[in-house]
Amino acid sequence: MKIRRALATAVAAAVTAPVVLLSVTPAFADPKPVTQTQNKASKPTIKELEAAAAAAQKAYEEAVKARDEAQITVRKALKELSEDSHPLVAAANAAKQAAKDAGAAKDAADQAVTDAKAAIGDLPADATEEQKTAAATALLEAEATAATAATAKTAADTKAAEAGEAVDDARVAAARAASVADKAQDDALAAKIAADAALAKAIKEAEEEEGEGEDCVPGDDLTAKVTGLPNELVAGKTTDFTLRMTNGSDRHLDEIITYVGVHATDKTGLKDTGKFFRLQWSTESSPKWKNVKDDYIDGVGALKPGARTDVKLRLTLDKATPAGNGVAFVAADFYNEDGSCGGTPGADMYEFDVKAAGSKPGKTEDAKPKPSKSTKPGGNGSGHTPQGSTSGTPAKTGTNGSLAATGSSSATTSIALAGGAAVVLGAAAVFVVRRRKAGSDA
Repeated sequence: MKIRRALATAVAAAVTAPVVLLSVTPAFADPKPVTQTQNKASKPTIKELEAAAAAAQKAYEEAVKARDEAQITVRKALKELSEDSHPLVAAANAAKQAAKDAGAAKDAADQAVTDAKAAIGDLPADATEEQKTAAATALLEAEATAATAATAKTAADTKAAEAGEAVDDARVAAARAASVADKAQDDALAAKIAADAALAKAIKEAEEEEGEGEDCVPGDDLTAKVTGLPNELVAGKTTDFTLRMTNGSDRHLDEIITYVGVHATDKTGLKDTGKFFRLQWSTESSPKWKNVKDDYIDGVGALKPGARTDVKLRLTLDKATPAGNGVAFVAADFYNEDGSCGGTPGADMYEFDVKAAGSKPGKTEDAKPKPSKSTKPGGNGSGHTPQGSTSGTPAKTGTNGSLAATGSSSATTSIALAGGAAVVLGAAAVFVVRRRKAGSDA
């Protein structure tokens, strides 16, 4: 839904809930579009983003502190692991020495085997059996000792390697702790940067929206007038009338957006009968009749200085339409490529009576516009004030308890009074709507 459709929502709410609107003050008309309020649930506010940025800053500062403490701990651990007094280092040194001793013992045992073999080779040819047996026994013993020494050396080497790895692992663990602290600091910094960026973006968008709002000032440059809409309509009939937009300024208006809303109730003013109405439009450039969607006509185009354009409107009332009263609201906005925008100060209201099918209306005349003179609900000079509000004069009631006429046209039932409230509410919406560029998504 486009943001500018908030006006249609506001007017429809005013007309279909007259009892509520007739009992509240003009201040009830919230100038913020409905869609903007709905977005609050999904879009964080600047205050929330400021809180998030402050939390991210605090987390980053704590991460920096933790990183500094980790670096101190790591440097201390690495220093201790470089000293012989450290338990792991002492164990590694002892294992290394044991491996060295085992290596020397194996070398000696291997040499003994070599010597025993040489002794056997040096036996004289006339050596006795005892000499031969003694030499063979010496070789066997030397070989057994060499095998034991080799096993001991292997075990000592393994133990020395494991002890050395334990020292290395301790150094790696210390360095890893520093790396984890560094990573935590980097992550905290990234979160801080993201939070600061989100806050800066929100502030910039708010400033841009505020700047756009300063350009969108309602005025008399663009007018929207209805002709040919009678003050009495009969159920089952179709009525053609015209909406004319005129550029009374000396500048080109790039895009014209027109609002046309038709609403009605039965004679009690409490039952909405708008479902029996069908409103269509057509233009010279787009002659085929099209239904008015969401009370907005987007196909008007541009207007040169002093130029005007007409939109043909066709209103059909179903035969089942109950007798009652109706009201048509019209307004127009313009949007320029340079970002400026504006439009009619409020939504003009055209009241008409609704006659039952088969009725013969008396002498009819064109419905006369009742303009909204202020875009600020409850402000001085407001064209319409909801009856029964604390800031206005309470409406008097007749003997049957219905609202009495207060100087309006023939449509003096609740729909007319509700229409006044709708203009106040709708005008407030228009004022905000014009602070948005055409086509902005809610």
